[in-house]
Amino acid sequence: MGALRLWGLASVIVCFAMSGWTQQQDLTMHKDNGEVPAAELSSLRGPYFDTSASKNVTALVGKTAYLNCRVRNLGNRTVSWVRHRDIHLLTVARYTYTSDQRFQSIHSPQNEDWTLQIRYPQRRDSGIYECQVSTTPPIGTSMYLSVVEPITTIVGGPDLYINRGSTLNLTCVVKHSPEPPPAIYWTHNSEEINYDSPRGGVSVITEKGDVTTSYLLIQRAMSADSGKYTCSPSNANSKTVVVHVLNGEQPAAMQHGGQLRLEYPISVFLLSATVTLMS
Repeated sequence: MGALRLWGLASVIVCFAMSGWTQQQDLTMHKDNGEVPAAELSSLRGPYFDTSASKNVTALVGKTAYLNCRVRNLGNRTVSWVRHRDIHLLTVARYTYTSDQRFQSIHSPQNEDWTLQIRYPQRRDSGIYECQVSTTPPIGTSMYLSVVEPITTIVGGPDLYINRGSTLNLTCVVKHSPEPPPAIYWTHNSEEINYDSPRGGVSVITEKGDVTTSYLLIQRAMSADSGKYTCSPSNANSKTVVVHVLNGEQPAAMQHGGQLRLEYPISVFLLSATVTLMS
């Protein structure tokens, strides 16, 4: 009976040795007729990454960017950040290893996050960054930083022509923004547009998404509506267009693409051609 008990104990020891104490095994250990605490079981596992966070980060040019790396069971190992583009070691633990002081590692002892902070990011900072742990061999997880500069355009600018009494529709488009602008402001000749003015007929419609579009609608346009209109997204550069309200006549000259183009009714050209042939 004693030999059988010893053989059973040896079998258990061999099974645990073969398992390698890896995270894949659902271990239930018994010691002195009691279960091993969960904290002790967890400590048997080496460092590993929490991969629940997104591996793609988008940041705005000039706005501080953050790349977060969460390491479980770090123990006495060290976390480093490496830029793949030039295999450049940026930080080791909480120390900045590069001469570029825009990079900094942020960590609080109360959590498991190791965050790479990049101040004043530029488009050239886009690329792959790797969070590494000093195990043997080292382990790492990569993420991609995309630094973008939102583009604001007003369709049909920089000059728009409209007949008096028509509806003026100004369309402002914001592209390449990591998130829709919280607000878009419209001004006329540097003054904020009052949508509740006695004039009436002035409204704005904004559609937010990957591309955000804001429509400024002015019904029954009049001469006083001529001037500079500026679209100002709260997280992107502003854009200005000049509106010309006409009294029904064709403008003698219009500016298109930086070149002066004369516009006349087609009847003028037909009359000119007829006179030329007759002469």
